[in-house]
Amino acid sequence: MQEIITYATKSFIDIIIFSTRVNVSKRLTATVLIYLHRDKGKDKIKPSLFGEFPLQCSCCQLFAPKQMESVSFPPLSRVAICGGTHGNEMTGVYMVREMQKQKMDKTGSLSVSIILSNPRAVEACRRYIETDLNRCFTSDLLSSPVTDSTPYELKRAQELNAQVGPKGSEEAVDLLIDIHNTTSNMGLCFIFYSIDWVTLHILKYIQSKMTSVDIRAIQLDLPISEAYSLESVGKHGFAIEVGPQPNGVLRADIYNMVKEAVDHIFSWLQEFNSGSTFEGGEVEVYTLVKSVDYPRDAVTGEITAAIHCQLQDNDFKLLQRGDPIFLSFSGETVKYDDEELYPFFVNECAYYEKKIAFHLGRKIKLTFPSINLTG
Repeated sequence: MQEIITYATKSFIDIIIFSTRVNVSKRLTATVLIYLHRDKGKDKIKPSLFGEFPLQCSCCQLFAPKQMESVSFPPLSRVAICGGTHGNEMTGVYMVREMQKQKMDKTGSLSVSIILSNPRAVEACRRYIETDLNRCFTSDLLSSPVTDSTPYELKRAQELNAQVGPKGSEEAVDLLIDIHNTTSNMGLCFIFYSIDWVTLHILKYIQSKMTSVDIRAIQLDLPISEAYSLESVGKHGFAIEVGPQPNGVLRADIYNMVKEAVDHIFSWLQEFNSGSTFEGGEVEVYTLVKSVDYPRDAVTGEITAAIHCQLQDNDFKLLQRGDPIFLSFSGETVKYDDEELYPFFVNECAYYEKKIAFHLGRKIKLTFPSINLTG
């Protein structure tokens, strides 16, 4: 690694810029705050990740933390709990209904908006009516004009944005949690966009309280303006994705797992708002690298293979070269032949229409500072 080039400041964090040349076969690993990848042959740098990960490019720059000082936030008192964004994912539907029944809109220091996100889809027990509501929350879509031909879900997204946003504004709720189910064997996952200290602290807290449950996190590397799902409307936000659970079905173990997580989140918020300081630390997260489609017939476009039994239900298990991933209908095994990555959302029912058999991600470590209440 070369000498320090210069100092720079990004947001409230002091950072040091490094440059490096990496022999990819040695898979050098560095702990960094922000990783920037310079596209080969292009004068473009793409902001990407915080954390620890293998460097695999000979044209990289690193931002490394000079010092991670404690960060202060105002009270996190306005919270939204949403369910039924997809109308056949029943844990969130029944969680919201029960919270409404228990009149949990005021809980200690918290003012809680309890929202059934897509009531028409819930009534029909379908993922959506006209289009996927959880792809309607980009800044462009939220500001698009509404006409007679506008899909129901886009109209509903703009209504939700007005209720708990507007996205990117000071009026948005402090924390938005959207509850989802997956048919994949994912356990309980946080899904979030920006590297947000509040979300990472809550994740670490839940992991410390629910030690018998595998609690993981997925970070999607998109600017908030391009973030397409409901949780991006809040100042802070994440989805809770939990499974396996079939569409249209409610499982008691999955429901109770999510209820416990939500109870712990409320406890963390109460502690934070009362003035508690939460010490910094680190967590592992998975960052999306790419999606893999099913093998398909070149003429008809129909799938020609299913997920191999050795991959099925093995979300987050490292996928290595030579591992079977598909079994064709004629009995042939398709093997993986790419870099080692971690699969998730394996054989998710709702992703057949999106032509996704599974996602692949890289596991990294994120380091975060201590946080406390402004004042």
